[in-house]
Amino acid sequence: MRTTEIKFKIQLDEQNLPEQIKWSATDGPQGDGDECKSMMLAMWDGNEKNTLRFDLWTKDMQIDEMHTHFFQVLLSLGDSYYKATGNPYVQEEIKNFCMQLGDKTRAWEESK
Repeated sequence: MRTTEIKFKIQLDEQNLPEQIKWSATDGPQGDGDECKSMMLAMWDGNEKNTLRFDLWTKDMQIDEMHTHFFQVLLSLGDSYYKATGNPYVQEEIKNFCMQLGDKTRAWEESK
């Protein structure tokens, strides 16, 4: 049996807002940790039958970066759901939703 560990280090400012996010994995090449600007972590609590979430982003994350990150997360959720359930309909609906949401986001950005 093998064990691996993933660690997150969050540097906060005086208002407890993330200034820096670093992560490392025991079987990864990160050394002191790779830096990232955003993380969205979801965990299933089987006892409570509830999802626990940590959504963090640094103060210097740009809005266009958040758009891209968010849409990539949504699309990957569709892929993960398909891998876990074999249900292609939800995966396709998530892709369609992302396309529509992308169009609306683009229009919103252009109207500002």
